[in-house]
Amino acid sequence: MITEIAQIEIKPGSEKDFEAAVSQAQTIFKRCNGWRGFELHRSIERPSRYRLLIKWETLENHVVDFRESSNFTEWRALVGSFFASPPEVEHTETVVISSV
Repeated sequence: MITEIAQIEIKPGSEKDFEAAVSQAQTIFKRCNGWRGFELHRSIERPSRYRLLIKWETLENHVVDFRESSNFTEWRALVGSFFASPPEVEHTETVVISSV
């Protein structure tokens, strides 16, 4: 399992609309090969900064299957107007899990 982590700076004042758009994007992601879910986290110290964590089965599911599809175009059309700057994206794999 791969986690895509996107740090997204949005235009101040558009937080609620951005959150609603990301919520709507579930219908887009559900069509994507290898997509397993996402979480959107909002910074407390910087309310216009978000981290979007998306779970993919493989790296290729994100960088090839999704990024080269019409689903990506639809995603960017839905949320892109909120971006203050291009998102910073990296991929991680889980190496340690702990829970209560």
